[in-house]
Amino acid sequence: MLAKKKQARKKVKRFFLFGIGSIVAITLTTYTLGKYWVDIYSKYQEKKVLDKELVSLKEKEEALKVDVDKLQDPDYIARYAREKYLYSKDGEYILRIP
Repeated sequence: MLAKKKQARKKVKRFFLFGIGSIVAITLTTYTLGKYWVDIYSKYQEKKVLDKELVSLKEKEEALKVDVDKLQDPDYIARYAREKYLYSKDGEYILRIP
């Protein structure tokens, strides 16, 4: 009878230790998965912001390419200088109208 009680106690002890080990393993796994999920979500949000920034930068690049193409044209440069810096051709008068 005493041997059966010892075996029963050993079974209970093993079951208790197995239960605690399982709880620890589940807790660590859940924590790790949660941490990775938060990291992935923050990277996803950052990607959305960077994609929007990329689109605006590409639009700006296109506008700058158009400006570069325009600045290769001597007629455009002359007209731009006359309008922006009030330069004039020979015999031309500049009248500023407010």
